This record gives sequence, C-alpha cells and structure tokens, in this order.
Amino acid sequence: MNNTVIIDYYSDILCVWAWIAQRRIDELNKTLGDQIELHYYYVDIFGDVRSKMETQWQQRNGYIGFAEHVRKSASGFEDAPVNAKIWTEVKPATSANAHMVLKAIELVYGKQKSIDMALIIREAFYVDAQDIGDLGVLYELLQGHSIDPKDISAMVTDGSAIAALMHDYQKSKQQGIKGSPSYVMDGGRQTLYGNVGYRVLHANIEELLKNPVNEASWC
Repeated sequence: MNNTVIIDYYSDILCVWAWIAQRRIDELNKTLGDQIELHYYYVDIFGDVRSKMETQWQQRNGYIGFAEHVRKSASGFEDAPVNAKIWTEVKPATSANAHMVLKAIELVYGKQKSIDMALIIREAFYVDAQDIGDLGVLYELLQGHSIDPKDISAMVTDGSAIAALMHDYQKSKQQGIKGSPSYVMDGGRQTLYGNVGYRVLHANIEELLKNPVNEASWC
C-alpha cells in the first residue's frame, strides 16, 4: 500500500527564507510527486513590518540593516534573486494583504491557482521590487493572470478572505510554528523551520515514507 506524506507548509510571503525555499519545494514536488501532499498555510511574521523594524532591527540600522541581511542571505542562491530596492526604497507595510488576497483566490479559483499566484507575487516583490503590501498593486498583478479583481474584492469585502487568513494564523499558533518557512510532518510530531536544506527535507520525508505515521511508536 502506497504511503503519502502530508506536509503542512507555513510561510510568510515577505520572508526571504521562504523565497529561497521555493526552489526546494519545486524540487520535492518534482522528485517525490504523488508521494507527498503539501498543504499551504500562511503565518504572521511580517504582519506589522514597522514594529518589527523598530524592535528587532532598531539596533542593527533598521530597514537598511534588514535589507543588507536579506541580500546577504540570498546571495548564495542563484535561483533566489533579490532586487536592491527592496527594504530600502520599497518597504511593504504588511504581508497580511497579500496573504488575504491569496486566500481569496483559493476560495474563488482553487488551491492550485492560489499556490501559483503566491510565487508570482513573491517574484513581483523580490525581482521587480513591487510593493506587495499595497492592495492596488496586488489587484494589478491579478489582472495579468486570468483573475478578476472583482471576484477577489468581493471576498475581501464580505470578510470571507480575512476569515480564511485568520484560520491559517490560528492554526499556526496551535501547531507552535516558530518561523517561516516551517514544515510540519508526521501528524504534527515533527517540525522543521527556517533555512532547511533540500537534502535534509528529502531525508526526513524518505524516513516517513519507510515508516508510516500509523506505525509510529509512543508511550
């Protein structure tokens, strides 16, 4: 009987490590195919960017220091380019608007469309230096990818989109998510987060494929 490993994948769309991890996710899907099933959720890391800069980065030169950190973090990854304008000239106020729009897309157009659009929005920020904290910018991005902004606006207006996002945020708290990206496996018994290499992810999944969740020992 085939075993499928379910992975709850949490990320914040403004997180550089999630931007870097995108290629690892793509490779996992390519190599493991129907042996894994990823469930995508969002976690609140950059919900209030200004406060984050004033508290966590105040002693490290604020936005400028954070921009340097982001560029340095991504410098060793050819598939994760970073535009020099982000966090210096382009400073999104929040990741929540992008998360909310992506949940609205999921409600109207399905999960796969939302997953695809998440990458497009990340690229708009990291590659093209667009302010993806701005709803106007987000709606413009939708128009070029077969999504009617009116459909999304309706979900935002009636509260459905923010409710779906709050579900993600609450679920992340329930599962004790500490950072972005995070990978929750083995029915919640195992969580990997941060800059986890592809080989580490693959090895952990391979182990779970050999030892299904329902065969786990506990006392």
